Amino acid sequence: MDLRKKQRAVVDALEDIKGHDIVVLNTAQLPSMFERVVIASGDSTRQVKALADHVEDKLRALGARIYGVEGGSGAEWVLVDLGDVVVHIMHPTVRSYYNLEEIWGGKEVKLRPALHAKARPSAARRAAAKRAAKPRMRATARKHP
Repeated sequence: MDLRKKQRAVVDALEDIKGHDIVVLNTAQLPSMFERVVIASGDSTRQVKALADHVEDKLRALGARIYGVEGGSGAEWVLVDLGDVVVHIMHPTVRSYYNLEEIWGGKEVKLRPALHAKARPSAARRAAAKRAAKPRMRATARKHP
């Protein structure tokens, strides 16, 4: 799976279950075994666990390999290892204590907003917009002498 598709799928999975403060860091220039670090927060240990499970399920369904999941028992911090992408899902207090953004110090990746099926206009609306965009000839009344 392409790296961009994988990071987009991870972010989408986190947003599906209301994960917040999602940051994607490019760590390709650092001497590490992965190219992206995704950090997200969940409001409770139950939500942190649910976010990790959803990321795991969604990526597995897309054919990505899950190398490991750590921290599921306490669920204050869960790590999902996808090989070239590592996902840290944390409770906000744990996240502020460990401050992984500063530790990894990678460049933040700006993702384009995803075009979800709900946000996409229907075929009928697209056709109507296309018709409206075409220039129309105006009917003008001629004055006869």
